Amino acid sequence: MTAPVDAAAALERGRPILIVSPPTPQASECSAVWPLVAGNTPVLIVTDSPAAARAWSGAVPQPLRFQAVTGLDRAARLLATGAVDVVAGTPADFGALSAKSALKGDTIRTVVLAWPESLGAGERAALEGLLPELPEAQRIVLSWNPVALDAFLEAHARRPHIVGDLPLGENARPLPLVGEVRYLVTGNGNQDAGIAMALDALDPATHLVWRRGTAVPDSAGAIICADLPSRSELVALAAAGPVTLLLRPEQVAYARSIATLRSLSGASGAGTAPGQARAAIAQRIDQGDLAAELALLAPLFERYDAAEVAAAVYALRQPGAGSREPSTPLATRTRIHVNVGKKDRAAAKDIVGALIREVGLSKDDIGRIDVKEMHSMVEVAGAVAERTVARLSGLMIRGRRVSARLDR
Repeated sequence: MTAPVDAAAALERGRPILIVSPPTPQASECSAVWPLVAGNTPVLIVTDSPAAARAWSGAVPQPLRFQAVTGLDRAARLLATGAVDVVAGTPADFGALSAKSALKGDTIRTVVLAWPESLGAGERAALEGLLPELPEAQRIVLSWNPVALDAFLEAHARRPHIVGDLPLGENARPLPLVGEVRYLVTGNGNQDAGIAMALDALDPATHLVWRRGTAVPDSAGAIICADLPSRSELVALAAAGPVTLLLRPEQVAYARSIATLRSLSGASGAGTAPGQARAAIAQRIDQGDLAAELALLAPLFERYDAAEVAAAVYALRQPGAGSREPSTPLATRTRIHVNVGKKDRAAAKDIVGALIREVGLSKDDIGRIDVKEMHSMVEVAGAVAERTVARLSGLMIRGRRVSARLDR
């Protein structure tokens, strides 16, 4: 790994920093962030989910004061009073804070982009709108797959100083997969339940619960990784015995990039879906970008088998099943007129932030947003249109009170 002093010298010259690291704040590579921050606070850590933001609480060293954005009003107050040094949240979180004028971009000294390759389309669009508002912030990018970020780095962190080793072989091709490991998706903070589930499913004669810093034995009947291993750590663990990874939703894509994953629940229920639908589901899984959906479903995995959860979701999507109503096509949108526009210095990200954080919409509920000079036209799913109008009206965006109505 490149020495931190070299990165510090790059910072002095104004170059962005790219740190190659697996997607966990507790990874040893992430410790390189804090010497670089030094006194350059406040720091924004941009994550792909609220759970990922909270995961930074144990990684930020003293005496830096940390806060994850769990509520906009509290985060706004802490920022306004200077009572916090490091704030972690999603692009939509920070967009909403900016819309409230609680986040003043020219006062932010450092922005850490935590594994932006994991961002969904909506959050990535919000990030693209956020970064221009942080003109004075030093940029530190954490990434496990920098190759996938070529266009993003060119636009927002050009010619970065690289700390760590790129996941490429001598021929500049991606490194091969380590091998097959089992995995279990757990909710944030529910590792004990995940360990118990893994032990019940595997019933090994001997086992090791591996955490970073744990010595790797010569052999074990089962190795359950409570912490996310790096590629080199996984190679050593796999040599000692069968490995099971306990993953947070946002870590699945990384794990799939270094190993062949096999669900701990096996293939139960795999034959219940018609072949065509099963192929489409497999194709969607291979496509990735499911962190937000996994985060939504993670609490259910602690109560039910993953196959049952998948079957229930599939059943809910089928039109005419029993008393269930057909699913609403994503293309069915309703337009809403909002009295905030370019004259108010509003951008699409300001409206997206309000819709997600204040109104409670998901990214799939939100369609096209057309910001005009005097007003904006917002497309949302028809099923949530009335609720959106009711909850959006009265909010403040860019200092102006919103008036919203259905566009007739």
